[in-house]
Amino acid sequence: MDSLRLTQFRSGLISLFLLIFPLTSTATIIRLETVLGVMDIQLYDEAAPKTVENFYNYLNSNAYHYSFFHRSIPGFIIQGGGYVWNQTTKAVNTIEKLPPVVNEFSVTRSNVRGTIAMAKLPGKPNSATSDWFINLADNSANLNKQNEGFTVFGQVLGNGMQVADAIAALPQTASSFSLELPIIGAIEDHKLQEKNLVIVSRVTSNKTDTPESDSDRLFSYLESFYSQYLSPANPLGSGQTVSATFEGYYYRYYPTTQSYVGTSNGEVYYLGPASGNQIISIGSFANWFEQAVAAGY
Repeated sequence: MDSLRLTQFRSGLISLFLLIFPLTSTATIIRLETVLGVMDIQLYDEAAPKTVENFYNYLNSNAYHYSFFHRSIPGFIIQGGGYVWNQTTKAVNTIEKLPPVVNEFSVTRSNVRGTIAMAKLPGKPNSATSDWFINLADNSANLNKQNEGFTVFGQVLGNGMQVADAIAALPQTASSFSLELPIIGAIEDHKLQEKNLVIVSRVTSNKTDTPESDSDRLFSYLESFYSQYLSPANPLGSGQTVSATFEGYYYRYYPTTQSYVGTSNGEVYYLGPASGNQIISIGSFANWFEQAVAAGY
């Protein structure tokens, strides 16, 4: 590997995220892990700051942990954020509400397919609390005008709408807390069970979490983007673990190129010939992860 290519690689690693995101803040990406698959959603931090902050307040208090989709109207919306399944009592609890958030509707953020917006009480435009919904279709003609407009505060990414459509395809039933509850399988003995619900088992964010699974997604993206330097992509063979931990780093090693990539404390690091075999930060995890998600990883 000649010195010029090494210099270009090192420079590219360190500066690429700056070129892609010049003078802008990193968008927040949340991941909803449901029993039917995962949905990644990019939030509009700057366009709807109060709404995003409100959502984050619920997320950070774990209010959405084991919540579930409680309303489904095929061809219109699926809704969540209102109720949780209590694993101890085996019953449904209402999510405790925080003070309502001011309506931040804007015609520049329209209720089209794939957007996430806040639910609210009829005739009360500033009544949004914990409930949110995902638009399954272009609902702008209705929801942009009704109740002074419903605030769109994010966009579903990648294959997430396939999961949303799968939820909408489930049969619905009436319950004490919803008239359009999507259910999985039959309700036995007229008693709702956890297995019947579209549970959101986990909600993570690129700004508050760096789970190992997300680091692995990023590593796979970097392997694809810089395959000539970070290879082989799976040195231990198909189906075997390629990542490990050491002194606070979660990393992968590439024996052919004698290189490492790793994550620690919200940063992405490289170690190898291109860095003079020194550990260097090549940028924030949030920036790189946003790019990986946009590329479908």
